[in-house]
Amino acid sequence: MSKLLEYLNTLDKDSAALAAHRSDPNAAMADFGLTPEEQTAVLSGDKEAVAGLLGISAEDLPALDSIEY
Repeated sequence: MSKLLEYLNTLDKDSAALAAHRSDPNAAMADFGLTPEEQTAVLSGDKEAVAGLLGISAEDLPALDSIEY
């Protein structure tokens, strides 16, 4: 599993991780080990960019609004 997908799944399941992301997304993503490119895609909220990094269609990616801060 890619680190990015693992991070998104963690945010979906772990309220403490989601709170840390909302508090300081750059630090949370860096601590998790996401690349700068992955961090930029997540921060942009662009499903196409995130899906592209995951190698899936944006239609297969749930909404990113749950990780907005």
